[in-house]
Amino acid sequence: MLRSEQIQVDTQLSELNHVLAWFDSLRCAGIPELVWLQCQLALAEGFTNAVRHAHRNRSPDTPIEISVTIFKEVLEIQIWDCGPTFNLRKMLEAIPDEVDRDAAGGRGLLLMKKTADILDYRRSPDQRNCLLFVKHYTRQDLARPD
Repeated sequence: MLRSEQIQVDTQLSELNHVLAWFDSLRCAGIPELVWLQCQLALAEGFTNAVRHAHRNRSPDTPIEISVTIFKEVLEIQIWDCGPTFNLRKMLEAIPDEVDRDAAGGRGLLLMKKTADILDYRRSPDQRNCLLFVKHYTRQDLARPD
């Protein structure tokens, strides 16, 4: 493991900028730009889904916990919420492979599905839910040819 960090924020969309700035501070050399951007997008989508859906009827101070673990060739994001559970696999099966660009929702889960190597959502014994997004990558050589 190269790095592992956690953050806890309130259930407010205004926290997204703070979450993304925190995520950017974790960037390690060698992670390809495209992989980093895909993970950043997954984090933003997962966080906003937790705020808008999982915590829809909860107090704005209900915590959302996020952990990012960076391994040599794997980046793992976990987003913990306190909302009701739902069946992610069933939801993903119901989303068409091509989402209408004018649709009000559904694009975030589809993007996560298409970019993740592992995408899972489970209920933990402490009655929280964890969205797990895992992305494998090949480290880029830091030496650039002349």
